[in-house]
Amino acid sequence: MNLFENLTKKAKADRQRIVLPEGTESRTLKAADRIIADDIADIILIGDPDEIKRMAIEMSLVHIVKATIVNPHDEAVIDRYAPMLFELRKHKGMTEEQARLTTANPLFLACLMVKAGDADGEVAGAQNTTGNVLRAAFQVIKTRKGINVVSGAFLMLLPEGSPYGEDGVLVFADCAVVPDPTAEELAQIAVCAAETARNLAGVTPRVAMLSFSTKGSAKHERVDKVIEATEIAHKMEPSLILDGELQADAALVPSVAHKKAPESLLNGKANVLVFPSLEVGNIAYKLVQRIAGVEAIGPILQGLAAPVSDLSRGCFPEDIYKTIIMTCCQAIGAKANK
Repeated sequence: MNLFENLTKKAKADRQRIVLPEGTESRTLKAADRIIADDIADIILIGDPDEIKRMAIEMSLVHIVKATIVNPHDEAVIDRYAPMLFELRKHKGMTEEQARLTTANPLFLACLMVKAGDADGEVAGAQNTTGNVLRAAFQVIKTRKGINVVSGAFLMLLPEGSPYGEDGVLVFADCAVVPDPTAEELAQIAVCAAETARNLAGVTPRVAMLSFSTKGSAKHERVDKVIEATEIAHKMEPSLILDGELQADAALVPSVAHKKAPESLLNGKANVLVFPSLEVGNIAYKLVQRIAGVEAIGPILQGLAAPVSDLSRGCFPEDIYKTIIMTCCQAIGAKANK
């Protein structure tokens, strides 16, 4: 059984409610129709009901009738959610009238539904920029307790028989959000990446804090940051199998680990790689993806109080379908950790 078969099975076993604020976007509708047909999740579409129904008929999407459709301009909907937004943002100077206008924005409405407990997760970004998706999430859902940074992880699906990672998967982070994390932020990224490994890869995380140094082989302030981050991460989650600072080969190759870091908890068998900066993480995942032909799934946003998944505007319906499944599994994990 491959990764997505496992994730689909997990999502079906604990059905979640996923809100799609781009309800009149054709690729989103196709993915939603398939999710409903496959009985994976309860779908909430935000958009003009008549437009959604018309598009469903034109595209022969026969299962969309089973989705819950929320009109963002419905006064009853705005009456329900605008007061919540006003309370969240009044300290920033938002007025009640501004709250009502902002609530009609589908991205904010989706986040408010998640915040209110009326949805378990959100998937957006087929039409909207990452900045707009994240802005609504930051302002409404916010970060989870003990975390003040949102980061982006990738699931790297390795070729069959690969000796690296676990069950054919490596988790890379941060590859998408934080340009130059502080030691504290890097520790938080590590803890969140471990949770991503548990919830999505289904493995016990073994986290390597990467550097150009292994256990003091080089001296530099950037090495010091990784060492400090490792110490902070251990304090945040003492039971987590995590070690650093390590070079990539010492993290992934047991024979190299035996020579360079013989006392490492990882023994060269890391399945989560935490990069010291965004430029390193972003370059690394793209190199591995292109040169080694590895499938990269993500970015998977981590650190929010509830799951919000950001799509590429060039995505295909298949991408949205898989992202909805992953968001379901993130929501299941988030509830289990409360």
